[in-house]
Parts: sequence; C-alpha cells; structure tokens
Amino acid sequence: MEKIMQTLTGTTTGRLNGKIAVITGGTTGIGLAAAKLFVREGAYVFITGRRQKELDEAVKAIGSNVTGVQGDVANLADLDRLYETVGKVKGRIDIVFANAGTAEFAPLEKITEEHFDKLFEINVKGTLFTVQKALPLLNDGGSIILTGSIAGIKGTPAFGVYGATKAAIRCFVRAWTVELKDRRIRSNVLSPGPVDTPILAGQPPDAIARIVSTIPMGRMGEPEEIAKAALFLASDDSSFVTGTELFVDGGRAQI
Repeated sequence: MEKIMQTLTGTTTGRLNGKIAVITGGTTGIGLAAAKLFVREGAYVFITGRRQKELDEAVKAIGSNVTGVQGDVANLADLDRLYETVGKVKGRIDIVFANAGTAEFAPLEKITEEHFDKLFEINVKGTLFTVQKALPLLNDGGSIILTGSIAGIKGTPAFGVYGATKAAIRCFVRAWTVELKDRRIRSNVLSPGPVDTPILAGQPPDAIARIVSTIPMGRMGEPEEIAKAALFLASDDSSFVTGTELFVDGGRAQI
C-alpha cells in the first residue's frame, strides 16, 4: 500500500530519508555532488566552504533542505560555529562527511615548512576536529565518512606530503572504529582516484594525460561517481561496513 501511495503522489522514500548530514568542503567537486545527491535521497544537509560567494552559489544549486555555513575546517572557532548552527537548526547529526581538504604537490627537495603545515592543518587537523566536535550531536548508529585518496597508499612523485595526510586519516578511522563501537557509529574512508574536479582542472594538459594513462579504465572519475559511493557509506546499505577504505579509482590503486 505504501508503494502504491508513493506512486500516486509522485513521492519516494529516499535512502537517507529524514537524516541530517554535515558535509565539509561542500561548495565544489565531490562535496557539492554529494550534497546534491544526499538531498535527493531525503537528507537535510549542512555544507561548509571558506568563501561566502561560492557557498551561496552552492546552496542555490542544491536548492532545498540545505544550510550553508561559511568557515575553514582548520579554524576550530569556525567548527564551533558550524555545530552551534546545526544544533540550533536541527539539534542532531546522522552523517558526518569530512570532505574538506587541499592538494598541493612538491618533490622532496622542494618541500617547505609552509607546504607541510598547510596540508596537515587542513587535511589532518581539520578532519580530526570536524569529527571530534560533531560527536555531541552525532546520533548513535551514525556514519562518519572521511575523504581519503589513493595517494595514501601509492608512491607518486611530488605527492609525498599530500599522501601522508591521507594515510593519517586512514589511521583515524581504524582507531575510531574501535573507540565508537559502543555507540554503533561507523567510520570509513572514501578514497577516490583522479577525479575531474577544480583541483585537477588547473593542472597542465600533459600532466592530466599522464595521470589518465595510469588508470585502467582509461579516464578520470566524475564527482557524481564518488558521491554515489559516499551515499552507500552514509546509508543503511553499508550497515555492516566499518573501519574500511573504499577505493573509487577506476582500478588505479588496485593493480
């Protein structure tokens, strides 16, 4: 009868129906694609971004059931403001998708202290405190998703520091899987391969061609493809999946 009523009314029950999600770095690329998909699947989404103009544009593109909160995940006061907003508007969280991150590349002999500090501040510190500060609002049985990268397991020239940040968050998930088990909170890493996002779009064409040549499927991924994997980890479809790293990489890290 429920399915008949849904057909008659044109409504469906989404895989995230009634869920509250926080997605950091939700203004472009993977984060924006995930926010759009989560809303289509029935969630209310809070997204963050550092630049207000891009944040406003993303909220408009998502269209409904979304709140944008400007902030930098490496700034703990900004994270406090994010969760204060979530608490006032919805009072709880079911899904934390700690997606915000940055990528800069430098070979060993050209690594600077500034390069090192920037990547670890955003990718590691920002991810850690995004999750830690969500815990008081995060429902038992919730889902934590971190955006990793195949760089965390692949040795690639000039990716040393970036890859180290992604390897670090893989370690977070292993620890949190045990620490949060009594609350039935699942923690997983979603690790894309090369994806057609603004970060890669700025690379020279020959560099992109070299990257594509290493992917067995012969192309880069699309943000929407990564978003579908995030939906799997966010939903009850992955109810027995925790502590893992899910690669969505066209096979690049698997051979």
